[in-house]
Amino acid sequence: MVSTTLHINGEEHHLHLDSRVTLLDALREHLGLTGTKKGCDRGQCGACTVLIDGRRVNACLTLVATVTGRSVTTIEGLASVDGLHPIQEAFLKHDGFQCGYCTPGQICSVVALLTELKDQTVSTVTADVRQPLSFPATDEEIRERMSGNLCRCGAYPLILAAIREVMDGTVQQP
Repeated sequence: MVSTTLHINGEEHHLHLDSRVTLLDALREHLGLTGTKKGCDRGQCGACTVLIDGRRVNACLTLVATVTGRSVTTIEGLASVDGLHPIQEAFLKHDGFQCGYCTPGQICSVVALLTELKDQTVSTVTADVRQPLSFPATDEEIRERMSGNLCRCGAYPLILAAIREVMDGTVQQP
């Protein structure tokens, strides 16, 4: 058993759990944050994507003990009292979901994607790593960065449209 303090969506949580508990199971089963989904439970589908210190991770592969003292953001933590996060608004506008199961992970991944581009983090399809990344990014760049998030319904064109709208500045980012 381990005692840990988690900082999730701006709130502090104290837990005493088995050292083998994943972040995903802690979120869903111990904290009642069920927005993050359990898909494959093997890190292959992206349904469990959350942000740790602003970077996307698969919560199903992350032991809860490894995130002590770090900032975790789930889908529940993206909206504010002022309204939805811009990418959430864009997903709604463009129907960037069908069944909705993958949507929380997709949205968290897009938030990280926007940060990566702002921070000039290159990907495997970046044409010239010596040159600054273009913003908005190309569709190829977006698809590569989102490749870890699967959608069984095939809403990819709608997800891309939502991302493109936020990148193009039609929807304001926080």
